[in-house]
Amino acid sequence: MNRWRALIVLGMAQFLMVLDASVMNVSISQLVEDFHTEVTAIQAVITLYTLVMAAFMITGGKLGDMFGRRRVFVIGMVVYGVGSALTAVAPTLWVLALGWSVIEGLGAALVLPALAALVAGSYRGRDRATAYGVIGGLAGAGIAVGPLLGGWLTTYLTWRLVFAGEVVLVLVILVLMRWIAQAPAPEHHAGLDVVGVLLSVAGLGLVVLAVLQSSTWGWLEPRDPPFTVLGYSPTLFAVALGGVCLVLFRSWELRRQDPLVRFGLFGIPPLRSGLLMLFSQNLILLGLFFVIPLYLQTVLGHTAFETGLRLLPVSVTMLAASMSGPLVSRFASPRTVVRIGLVVLCASSLWLVGTVEPELDDLSFALAMALLGIGMGLLASQLGNVVQSSVGEEDRSEVGGLQYTAQNLGSSLGTALIGAILIGALAAAFGTAVAEHPQISDTVRRQAGIRIEAGVNFVPAEQLSTALVQTSVPPQEADAIVDSYSAAQLDGLKVSFLAAAGITLVAFAFTGHLPARRA
Repeated sequence: MNRWRALIVLGMAQFLMVLDASVMNVSISQLVEDFHTEVTAIQAVITLYTLVMAAFMITGGKLGDMFGRRRVFVIGMVVYGVGSALTAVAPTLWVLALGWSVIEGLGAALVLPALAALVAGSYRGRDRATAYGVIGGLAGAGIAVGPLLGGWLTTYLTWRLVFAGEVVLVLVILVLMRWIAQAPAPEHHAGLDVVGVLLSVAGLGLVVLAVLQSSTWGWLEPRDPPFTVLGYSPTLFAVALGGVCLVLFRSWELRRQDPLVRFGLFGIPPLRSGLLMLFSQNLILLGLFFVIPLYLQTVLGHTAFETGLRLLPVSVTMLAASMSGPLVSRFASPRTVVRIGLVVLCASSLWLVGTVEPELDDLSFALAMALLGIGMGLLASQLGNVVQSSVGEEDRSEVGGLQYTAQNLGSSLGTALIGAILIGALAAAFGTAVAEHPQISDTVRRQAGIRIEAGVNFVPAEQLSTALVQTSVPPQEADAIVDSYSAAQLDGLKVSFLAAAGITLVAFAFTGHLPARRA
């Protein structure tokens, strides 16, 4: 049992890192009320948290190599705890943004790369595979348990208790740090590459910001951007500018003796495949976890707590499957296990298509979610170990930064891409339904068409019905429009799940260089 003490500490840290983001997502309505603000302001706070983490993850990994992973991990936990404490007592929105988005985001950027390297440094062989399976499973569990815990606390007590509890958990982790062996301090290190940090932060920050805001700004045609560029949405321009910064970053790094990122690492085939698969895994998982709550809450009217309960099967099966890493490694190679996981993911996405109905079949939905957890767990049981085992001890913090950068980019793009597909499919299906409905007059049909072209939002059908009551649309036609919108919501959700299944199939192309031999 003593050999797993380090994993207990690192597992708690991993669970903590992913918990509060999912909690915040289900607490939006209460945050709007508490801070007397709008939904867009809270969404901006959530966006900023992801942005800070993604932008500084590579830098956090480098700092671990420079000053020692354990030391940087401890500093990151302290920073994270300070941010959690400030968030718990935040009196205004800007204090919430400072405590959660900025301070906690910077703390996470220090903790996560060091965590990945500490797992690799604490275990060998099958124990390492088990440890990475547990870490991956706890990450998925945090994403799924967050809505349940956050929904219950927000509904019956207050969301602030989540962050107060995080402070307590941080203190527990710091007290138990003696369970993690003290590694020798680096013998020497060069100064931090400030230019590289600025270019990487700017490049990753702009790309992630643009992707996260694409549903609000629009990709090309402006929807609701803060400004336009030559009459177009700033989204693609921000992506392009971020791309230019990243190209300059690469050029700068290739000329340095002690770079922030050694691009030669990408020439290691298992590492490259592992990073691409981590990107794909988070893209699929976060895309699905964006769509599923919309179905449960917006269409079916479930509360945040009820939604969390229906996500529990994912947590249970993902944790169980991810801990099976050493067992399955005796019979199959990492490449085979990951490919089986992708097949299971594709099957679960297709199964979810069949569960999208006006009334939820609880058993079928629970089984589909359990299958989803198995697929994600099989991937989690292999990928962390593949990535860290593809390099030597001296490169592990740096690779940890790349690992979590890939995951953050996947999460950001998954939410934006699946969200954009959902809204596009909703608009197309709604427009077609209105155009073909026999009870809707030509005049109302034209007015609806204009509104649909301007952009539609995914809102409860009752909200649309209430809005139509305040217009001159006859009640019979208003009912027909609401019915058309409700049917279009289901069509849009089905297309989103089909898109997730399609992305899963595309991810097979990234598995070619994963290890093909059993452990």
